[in-house]
Amino acid sequence: MTRPSRTLVLPPQLTSSARTLRTTALRRGLRIVEATASAVPEGLGRPGWAGGTGNAAHAVHLHAGPSFADVVAPTLGIALLEAPADWLARLPRALTRREVRAMPIGEAYRLRRPAFVKSPNDKSISALVYADGSRLPGPDAVDPATVVLVSDVMTFTVEYRLHLLDGAVHTAGQYAEGGRLRLGSADRDALAFGREVLATAGGSLPSAIVVDVGRDDGGRWAVIEANAAWASGCYEADPSRALDTVLRAAGPATDLSPHDRAFVR
Repeated sequence: MTRPSRTLVLPPQLTSSARTLRTTALRRGLRIVEATASAVPEGLGRPGWAGGTGNAAHAVHLHAGPSFADVVAPTLGIALLEAPADWLARLPRALTRREVRAMPIGEAYRLRRPAFVKSPNDKSISALVYADGSRLPGPDAVDPATVVLVSDVMTFTVEYRLHLLDGAVHTAGQYAEGGRLRLGSADRDALAFGREVLATAGGSLPSAIVVDVGRDDGGRWAVIEANAAWASGCYEADPSRALDTVLRAAGPATDLSPHDRAFVR
């Protein structure tokens, strides 16, 4: 039986993580296509390439930010997996260590206290601590119905990125310490907390996803956020295993499992 060939599509400008994944994909034998503009790379949309054409001999995957992915993925038949917008807000307090609510930004305008506010699955609303709701982008810039995550302010002494695949921590790495970028390997406690998150809430996530976790100055572990693997940096994680999560998280729609169909962007 012929093994399916694969192509990894990358955006015009590559981050250091994207370059690492490109090198790893080339070593694995994937074809690399780097776009020159925020549009479908020439030739990839023709019959015989994408999942929508019914060609099982070739699979197209993607690693890129949301804006580029939203343009390219539909034409190439790529299904982008992500966590539900309110996933973090639905976690038990034992995993978040803080109150987290999902709400329309129009409701968040009424906040009269400092809060950490962000978009659930992209960067349309900057992830910042806002002094109150009046500091958020106004209705002239954002649809008031746009959902945001609003959480209590929490400081993490160290932060880790966990690449989750098929209900397990596939690879992981440290990306911050004291609020500043500091790369390193993941320690046993971070991995153990990742397994705890999966045991409690793994069924509410797609088969391939990135979850960031951290430890506060009191030694308590908490989930920071979930991110789409296809749009996330790999930092010091094993690049081959990080690539595994990317390929699953952004691959042919025809290959989706029944479980993952509920998590398509």
